[in-house]
Parts: sequence; structure tokens; C-alpha cells
Amino acid sequence: MVSTRPPFSEQADCAVHGPPGGGGAGKVPRQRAAAGRHPARWVGHRGVQALGCVAAALWAEAFPLVSDLSNQIFWGTVAAPTYALAAVLCLTLPRRWAPRAAALVALVGAVLTPLILLALQGRHQSEVMVVERSARLLLHTGSPYLHHPVVVTDYNPYLPGMALFGLPRAALGSAGPVALVLGDARIWFALTLLVCLLACWRLLRPVVPGRAPLLPLAALTASPLIALALAVGGVDLPLIGVCCLAMACAARGRPVATGLVLALACTLKWTAWPALPVALLLIWRLHGRRPAARAAAVSLSVGVAVILPTVLTAGAELREQVVRFPLGLTAVRTPAGSPLPGKVLAGLGPTGHTISLTLLCLAGLGVALWLLAYPPTSAVAACDLLAAGLAVAFMLAPAGRFGYLALPTVLVLWPRLATRSWGWRGTGGRDHTPAVLAGV
Repeated sequence: MVSTRPPFSEQADCAVHGPPGGGGAGKVPRQRAAAGRHPARWVGHRGVQALGCVAAALWAEAFPLVSDLSNQIFWGTVAAPTYALAAVLCLTLPRRWAPRAAALVALVGAVLTPLILLALQGRHQSEVMVVERSARLLLHTGSPYLHHPVVVTDYNPYLPGMALFGLPRAALGSAGPVALVLGDARIWFALTLLVCLLACWRLLRPVVPGRAPLLPLAALTASPLIALALAVGGVDLPLIGVCCLAMACAARGRPVATGLVLALACTLKWTAWPALPVALLLIWRLHGRRPAARAAAVSLSVGVAVILPTVLTAGAELREQVVRFPLGLTAVRTPAGSPLPGKVLAGLGPTGHTISLTLLCLAGLGVALWLLAYPPTSAVAACDLLAAGLAVAFMLAPAGRFGYLALPTVLVLWPRLATRSWGWRGTGGRDHTPAVLAGV
């Protein structure tokens, strides 16, 4: 049953303005107490900021020591001193300018510099090459998949929509530095992430003036969580952005926009499919059945229109490369081999692989039952639920990378930064944070 209680209740109004007839006598103390307890208060402490930069520097410095991938080694070599410099700026500059200067230095040194240098040299992780090749195949053969893959780089584990990010390379080629950079799929991965996160922020936080998302977005992008993926590969970044944006559109009751964003997500990777029921249930709970049905119709019709032609013309290749290959069911094994629990189990042999898949299915069933029993009522709650399901799936899948966990991490962080809802239950469909917290 959809609740008819307005999201901005009398209790919430009293929390902001004080009890009726009270003349606002309790307003300032309550707001000051709330501000004192606000978790973001600690984020603004220069010692905490410097400690975060030091942790990032140590994380980056570990890659030249433990990684055997040249691109990751290069990123760590460039990013580690950059993060260290950002830590020094946090401690030495005036409080007003220190966070902005540190974020700018980290953004330039840990993201833009390695990204541009690697792009100019044509260096990237194999998934970038796979996406760019899929666009050329789509234009010339009508299918983004090779018919007879032999080696691991012949496999394309992405759905047909991912080929869109390879079209700039197909159009611009690789002649000259401008074409090398602008045609690089990583640039468009990053732009999609940034645009989606900015739109998500605007949707979830439209009523608080003077709170620009540029500093939080710069800090998030410059963190090792995003910076490494963006510089060397970045194929999962669009998925992060569109999942966040889909939940924001659903919370705001925009069924057509929700359907279109969900369709984009679900045509990139099948790991985004859990976002569909979560977003639809969120719309249903907040805005009713008709908007939910409209969003479902838009997402399914557009998604089917994108995927169905490939299913009809290259169904066997799609099943082999998109489903069986990531699950470790093909003769050629996926290079995603971080020692997560599912990978460790799969490494024990056929029995361990079966146990891994069984646990994955049981975990998916458990998350689905939880979703039906406790459907989300806010964008924060929806992102939390989706993040939990994806984290469990990545942990238990027979093959995976630690980098995959960036998706659930950003799903938990970004909506909270936008709505300033730091609890685990989230808020209602709108943000009604007291204005005294807007500048925290």
C-alpha cells in the first residue's frame, strides 16, 4: 500500500521551526545540537582531510610495489606524490582554501595527468580496447561481438549499449594527439559519470541554495576509488553514474526519465539489472502504481529495442561472451582474478565453482526477498539496497575485481552527500535538512 502521508510531516516541521506557538524559541539550540552531531562536521577538520590524503598516497604507492600491470604502476607512481602534496596543503593553507586546493591538486595529479599521458601513448587496460573494437564491429557487421573468440581479449563481456562509448574512436580514429584523446573511450566514461552525478545531486538537493557539488565531486573523482579506474580503464564508471541518477529520478517521481536512465544502465552490463526492480519499487512507494508502470514500460521497451537486434542476429555470441565468460563457464577464463571469496571458491575446482554459483544465486534470492519485504522509500534507502545486493554479488561471483566494489561504495556515499542523510534509513522523497547544516 502506498502511504498517503506527506513527506514533510508536522514532526519534521517542528524539528526545523520548533513547536507550534513556541515562537521558534527552541530553534537555534536544536539546530546547533544537530550540527554538532552531524558526521560531515568531522570531514571539514583539516586533520581528517590530511589523513585521508595520506591514506590515498599510501594506497597509490602500493601499486608500484605489488602490481604487475604497467598502467597501474604508472598511475601509482604519478598519483602517490600528488596525494602527499594534497595532504601538506590541507595542513598549511588557510582553512577556507585548503580543501579546494587539495582537491584541485589531486584532481590534476591523480586523474588528468595520468589519463592524458596514457591516452597520448595509446595505453589502457584491455576493456577499453574491447569497447572501442565493439563499436567498429557494430558499424561494420551489425554485431559488437566477434564470432569466434580465441584469446581473452577477443571476448566482449558487455551488452550492446556499451559500444556507444567506442563510437568516438570509430569516428575520429587515432591520427594525431587530439583524436587520440577525444576518441578515447575513457574520456566518455568519465564524462558520463560526472554528468550523471551532477544531475543526481541537482535532483536530490534542489532546495538548499549555496551548496555547490563541485568540491564533493572533485574530491570523489580524485580519490583512488575513481581516479585509478578513470585513468587506466573506467568501463564501470558510466554504470555508477546511471545507477545513482536512476534512483534520484525515481525518488523525484519522473517516470519517463527513470525509464530512460534504467534502459541505458541495463544495456551496458547485466550487473545493472538489479537496479530496475529497486527503482520501480521506489517509484511505486513514493508516487503510486501508474508512474511505476510508466517507468517500467519505458525502460523495458527501450532496453529490448537496443538488445533484441543483437539477440536475433548474434544470440550465441552474446550468451557466450556476456553470460558464460564472466561466470567462468568458457574455455578461456576471464582475467578478473582478485582474491574475493567467490574467486577463491572457484579456484578449488568444479565443486568450488558450483558452490560459488549456488551461493551467488542464494544471495540474490535473499536480497530480492528483502526488497519485497522492506521496499525503499527514499533515494538513499534505494541506493543502499542496490549497493548491498551488488556488493554481495561481486564478492560471491566466480570471478571479480576489487575495483567492482567502487559501484556499491559510490551508491552509498553520493546520495548521502547530496541529501545530507547520514543514517541508514534515509529520508523521504525530499530533502528537508535544516538550513544551518547547508554549509557543513
